[in-house]
Amino acid sequence: MQIRPALPTALSSINLIYNQAVGEGYSTAHLEPVDMEYTREWFARHPPHTCPVFVAIEEERVLGWISLSYYREGRQALDHVREVSYYVHKAHRGKGIGKKMMENVIGAAPALGISVLVAVLLAKNPASRAILQKFGFSQWGNMPGIARIGAEQVDHLYFGLKL
Repeated sequence: MQIRPALPTALSSINLIYNQAVGEGYSTAHLEPVDMEYTREWFARHPPHTCPVFVAIEEERVLGWISLSYYREGRQALDHVREVSYYVHKAHRGKGIGKKMMENVIGAAPALGISVLVAVLLAKNPASRAILQKFGFSQWGNMPGIARIGAEQVDHLYFGLKL
């Protein structure tokens, strides 16, 4: 398996993997699948020199992806901060793919001028919490009951890592 920058040819796989997470619930605040137009627009907002998207590839199949996005874009005091997001195809979870992607992004961040990573997740996502804590992220904030999933109110957690 290798981790490499995502190309537009990976967008259908990125979309599929993301929509798997949407369908499973508690991995994203989207409640409905996103279409390819949404994914293309999202990718366009990720220039590789500031907000790269990486994919985990094996035999030319995308197994997962990880991205760095602006945090509070346009606020100069936060130019060195990026939000990290990551998803692994459901058939390939538990194989260390998320770990390798996170290692890659943490290693790449300083050369991009990034010194702080944040992750925002739903409290009912223990797998994401575990990978963040494994890499030294700590919980920096909690917005109690802010997300509505069906009749349930779920906390939105903020994790951070200073590099």
